[in-house]
Amino acid sequence: MKLVCAPKDYAFKGTSKVLDVVLYGQADRPTRGSVGAAVTDKMFREKLRAATRAWDFLSLALSVIAADLAGHRNMSPDGWTREFELEISVADPAFWNTQRELVGKLLEFLTTDRWQISFMEGGISPTPPKQPVMPPEDCVALLSGGLDSFIGNVDLVTDGRKPFAVSQTVRGDAKQQRSFAQKIGGGLRHLQINHNAEVPNPETPPSQRARSLIFFAYGVIAATTLKRYHVGESVTLYVCENGFISINPPLTGARLGSLSTRTTHPVLLGLLQQLLDAAGLRVRVENPYQLKTKGEMLRDCTNKALLSTHASETTSCGRFKQFGYKHCGRCVPCLVRRAAFRTAGMNDTTEYVYKNLGRNDADHAGFDDVRSVAMALAEVKSDGLETWIGTALSTKLLGDIGPLQAMVGRGLDELGSLLKFYGVK
Repeated sequence: MKLVCAPKDYAFKGTSKVLDVVLYGQADRPTRGSVGAAVTDKMFREKLRAATRAWDFLSLALSVIAADLAGHRNMSPDGWTREFELEISVADPAFWNTQRELVGKLLEFLTTDRWQISFMEGGISPTPPKQPVMPPEDCVALLSGGLDSFIGNVDLVTDGRKPFAVSQTVRGDAKQQRSFAQKIGGGLRHLQINHNAEVPNPETPPSQRARSLIFFAYGVIAATTLKRYHVGESVTLYVCENGFISINPPLTGARLGSLSTRTTHPVLLGLLQQLLDAAGLRVRVENPYQLKTKGEMLRDCTNKALLSTHASETTSCGRFKQFGYKHCGRCVPCLVRRAAFRTAGMNDTTEYVYKNLGRNDADHAGFDDVRSVAMALAEVKSDGLETWIGTALSTKLLGDIGPLQAMVGRGLDELGSLLKFYGVK
């Protein structure tokens, strides 16, 4: 599938074999897509001035989001791996074309699709505000509305840091994101942005494989607006996620119960850091919870009172919208969440659609993700953790895998305790 992604003043050729996508504007005809229409206005209203190459990176991320939405898995030979060819307008195509191989490698790892990326002229570099605001915060932290990012921001504030919270607004989460930002540390500076991606004939249900790239891009944009960045210092972008979900180990040999994203996998973060360094963007990406399970994150949170009050208000479910903005209680993220509360000994007042996992039917104990966890636990018991993990931690890019492997084992133990509580075998 080929896409050409450029601002609205670009002379699109309009051929039937290419999907034209308008960046930072609205599509002027139903055969075109659009993404990021409100982003430039949002940044202008906030009087924020970001680095030009940060805008280019955002243009890349927005283009990938549009492709992810437009590409249909069922049209690929194996029903899973899609092939994309993207031409993207940026302000500095000469530089970005030197990074095509690295960008393709990053995207392939993130989405498991195949990508051919090229960059062309015509990208935006918004006129800076006459009196730009340069936030005095000392770091940037993503705030999704999820439990992990909530804990991450709480811990940063307790540690004396002043994070600039950044969110991708999602229906069902936007109000909660604002509420969390107001309640942490007496109120955080908070930037909410929505990519508003629209394409003709989108995949249903929409793919979520590429979504973390837009989170990173928003974080990088925000980081380059800080005062410390403008005076030549580096800024840390905190992307807080528990290590078990970050590693995303396939629970079974098949895709049964597998997760659809590699949001903060250490290999992905390493590739992203290489790209940012090559671009001269002084932003350091860090996941401080890479070696912690979700249960350990809850247990070790530095403000237990605040966590206990709001933990159940956070969102973890992979099918939250599908179930009327309620947690299903049975997808892998929900199972990890429920296991974490038990591990930390915290009261979980979250409303789960499928609460009693012990019910012996297809919606509870027999549901695919629940069975996948049970099968993984059985395989670890019979063959050992190292054999079960297999190639999930085999890449040389990870270095010493011992601590990661131990963390994955503890994460499985948490899930095992949850299933044991409900009598799932």
